Amino acid sequence: MNIVETSYLTKTYEQNAIKVHALSDVSVNIEAGEFTVMVGPSGSGKTTLLNHIGALDTPTSGDICISGQSLSKLTHSQLTTLRLWKIGFIFQEYNLISVLTAKENVEYVMLLQGIDAKERRRRAETILSEVGLADMANRRPNELSGGQQQRVAVARAIVTQPSIILADEPTANLDSKTGANLLDLMRELNHVHGVTFLFSTHDQMVMDRAKRVLHLKDGRIVSDEKR
Repeated sequence: MNIVETSYLTKTYEQNAIKVHALSDVSVNIEAGEFTVMVGPSGSGKTTLLNHIGALDTPTSGDICISGQSLSKLTHSQLTTLRLWKIGFIFQEYNLISVLTAKENVEYVMLLQGIDAKERRRRAETILSEVGLADMANRRPNELSGGQQQRVAVARAIVTQPSIILADEPTANLDSKTGANLLDLMRELNHVHGVTFLFSTHDQMVMDRAKRVLHLKDGRIVSDEKR
């Protein structure tokens, strides 16, 4: 089953009257349960493609389907709903809410989904235990290390049981040991929960753990390596 399907995806920007092709006719499928990374030099189109798949940007031409839904046919409100229920995000900068505890941060998206308080607490406590932070549940982000904050971000992304988790350079602000531990955790969550992961990265550690590597250059996929 394909979670993501892009068809001839093109994104063109205009800078000083010069057209810049950030994506050029990108067609790729991501299947359920994949642990895939996109790699390439700066400007290759990795983050642009990730943002389009996450319904955070609109292509110049082409189409994207998430779980069979064509994004081009959805209203702004429907795109917001799709992001809320179908897509989990892990960012380089963690993006935790500073005034909320770890558990409250994990619960936040479920609150937006309208899940009742008892179920939110149960799921948040379960996933925090899985990521090794059961005893940190009541700490705020400034009381956590960078690695712990990113684990909270992973827990927040996965707790809503999305179809796919998009991770943009998730290890960039972590030391190598912490980054390796986080990646091993995500591989385990991928295996246990069957959640699809798609990364944008420069990190060789991420590439080494991937089941599939998409190489991008000048807005195109130039190789697709399955392992």
